[in-house]
Amino acid sequence: MTMPFPESRLHAFVSGVVQGVGFRYFVVDRAAEAEVKGWVRNLRDGRVEIVAEGSRPALEALLVQLRRGPSGGRVDDVAATWEAASGEFRSFALQRTA
Repeated sequence: MTMPFPESRLHAFVSGVVQGVGFRYFVVDRAAEAEVKGWVRNLRDGRVEIVAEGSRPALEALLVQLRRGPSGGRVDDVAATWEAASGEFRSFALQRTA
């Protein structure tokens, strides 16, 4: 019998040409595909911040997509940290700019 993967949390900051190119919507779509929960938002300094929870393999797949980005953008850097999941999210959503 296989044990389910424990939940993890990915907290990432993506920099490059990532605002005004549909990056947040790209993340929402990829998060849905990966079946992870959390949120994405633009930051006033031009980066995009993502907090996502789910299985480690699903989050690692999302991280690969974050590093790739949408065709209209350009990802220069992804600063990612791994944390313990809080279980606070019920879906994946867009949040207001912070």
